[in-house]
Amino acid sequence: MSVQKVYATYNQIHKLCQESAPQILEEFKPNLMIAIGGGGYVPARILRSFLKRPGSPNIPIQAIGLSLYENLGTADDPVETPGTKVTRTQWLDMSSLEMANLIGKNILIVDEVDDTRTTLEYAVKELQKDVEIAQQRLGRTGEKTNFGIFVLHNKDKTKKGALPEDMLNENRYVAARTVPDVWICYPWEATDIDEHDRLAHEAENGGSSVQLQ
Repeated sequence: MSVQKVYATYNQIHKLCQESAPQILEEFKPNLMIAIGGGGYVPARILRSFLKRPGSPNIPIQAIGLSLYENLGTADDPVETPGTKVTRTQWLDMSSLEMANLIGKNILIVDEVDDTRTTLEYAVKELQKDVEIAQQRLGRTGEKTNFGIFVLHNKDKTKKGALPEDMLNENRYVAARTVPDVWICYPWEATDIDEHDRLAHEAENGGSSVQLQ
């Protein structure tokens, strides 16, 4: 069965970050962002520009790498096959100041898409666990650390992973758009950006039923 591909442009992504920033600032007030590579890098950097308050420094961005996809696809067919096991490819250094800097902060985890939710569940659980270990080690158990999530697109489908109930109830999960279960082609994955944008505009002008913006 073929999967419908939908093409997102840098312009659309920029506007989604701009649109979502006021809610994130007002309701979550993040002190730090953790981008999940590689899809979270660009949205996190764009979002940071809109989260900056006058007279305040830019919000720092840390990075972690998680892999869930088994078949990475080809240039002709970029659709990947979801795996079942999350693999760390990059993580925060537990022995450095990185972990100490997370304690007592509002930390926004950023990724491009919430597909099966498996990767996001893993990121939240493991980061929470590491912060608790750091708190015990440093004697800072009384400080509350809050995690939130921002994704560009949430796919409207049954999720394999789960997020903490308090995160959902307290609006610490923000998806700029909820979309059908389609394959979203992001511009940073494109090998020919002009062709990518052409396909995106062609679909938009053709009245595509899937709206990414």
